Amino acid sequence: MRDLERSVRVLLVLDDRALANTIDLTLRHGGYIRRSEETVGAARVAIAEWKPHLLLLDIDLDAGAAIQLIDDARAGGPMGIIALTRRSDLRGKLDAFERGADDYIGVPFVPDDLVARARAVLRRTHGKVGELVPRLRIGDLEIDVLNRKVLAGEHELHLTSLEQALLYLLAANAGSVLTREQILDALWGTDFVIESNVVDRHVRALRAKLQNDWHRPRYIETVPGSGYRFVPGDGTKANGPV
Repeated sequence: MRDLERSVRVLLVLDDRALANTIDLTLRHGGYIRRSEETVGAARVAIAEWKPHLLLLDIDLDAGAAIQLIDDARAGGPMGIIALTRRSDLRGKLDAFERGADDYIGVPFVPDDLVARARAVLRRTHGKVGELVPRLRIGDLEIDVLNRKVLAGEHELHLTSLEQALLYLLAANAGSVLTREQILDALWGTDFVIESNVVDRHVRALRAKLQNDWHRPRYIETVPGSGYRFVPGDGTKANGPV
């Protein structure tokens, strides 16, 4: 219990499991204790009983009713609040800020941007940000969020922001098939005008950097007729810091 009280607790409220997994993996760079809820009711209980230091909230959840959780969080004492949304309209931003949100992040997001914003909000609201964990190990890959690079064995790979986001999305959902539509929505957003091969092109580019032969996939497996699945090199899911 004493360790829990000394640690930074982060509550994520989001019903998109693939995206929630991606945010959870990204937040491991903060060394936080993380908890995820999918409904407004469960989140309200968690806010009251668990008393998180930071709340990441999808304000579009439950047809927009989730934005009321900002009021609940503010009534419960000091808590950093980051609003998440897929919308780009000014009304949603203004409503979130007027209710007391500390920051606002649109989906899709860049992993290193989320890490920086979470730390900034925690610093403003609590004066503590937790330990920065620059590198995470995923199977036999090592991701360095500070330098936006990946170590694959002895090879050091530098990624673009989109390649970084794609790797986090796939790795956070290791073992699960992500459809092209899910990947498109997570990385480009719902308003993106679909190009038939945009997902495939970016997967091929990431595979090339990872030196991943699609005939014998070591990291990214093609599931015919469905999409892609991440297979960590050592057969495990995402591990902790290194």
